[in-house]
Amino acid sequence: MQTKPPPINLKPFFLALDDIVEEYDGKLDWPTLFGNDNPVEIDVGCGRGLFLVNASEVHPERNFLGIEVDFREGRRGAARLKRRDLKNACVLGGDANIPFSKMIAPHSVNAIHVYFPDPWWKKKHRKRRVFNNTFVDLCSNLLVPGGYLHSWTDVEEYFGVISSLMEHHTDFETLPTPEERDAEHDMDYQTSYERKKRKLGLPIHRGRWVRKVE
Repeated sequence: MQTKPPPINLKPFFLALDDIVEEYDGKLDWPTLFGNDNPVEIDVGCGRGLFLVNASEVHPERNFLGIEVDFREGRRGAARLKRRDLKNACVLGGDANIPFSKMIAPHSVNAIHVYFPDPWWKKKHRKRRVFNNTFVDLCSNLLVPGGYLHSWTDVEEYFGVISSLMEHHTDFETLPTPEERDAEHDMDYQTSYERKKRKLGLPIHRGRWVRKVE
């Protein structure tokens, strides 16, 4: 009888929440995790890791943490990082709300990226959306003063919700809308989801906010 082979060990490019508890005493200490004191950016819902790969290649002077609740997708992203040996990026498997509320030191993150979050179309499922008042409060707590929150979506209604949450939060200031640029090749998109939607001719709604300096 054939047995399924064990999953490939992707550490340190892929870690689960249990690994953080067991190996790092439950805390995401950036110098310990990345081996340097470079600025850290977080990609919430990193999926297959296109943004992580491109951003970490273009910005070796920054560290990038992707968080993905779908382990299969997160491991695919981590495998791409491993193949390129991009040591300034890794993927954490799990619900972002857990590390955001329990594992990350306040004001230790330079940017948070949330691209194409699940819209949870059914009204009864809307409470599962990542963006709510609690999430925005957590982002405010984690970002350094002057740090950025970026969010893009193809769902106009959801973007309206996100914009309202951000604009009514006293810790954030709304910045001009990031411009859309032409992709030079098939991998030159912010995420694979952006590539899919733009090739269908659908509009992308983009937002950027800065954490106010107190």
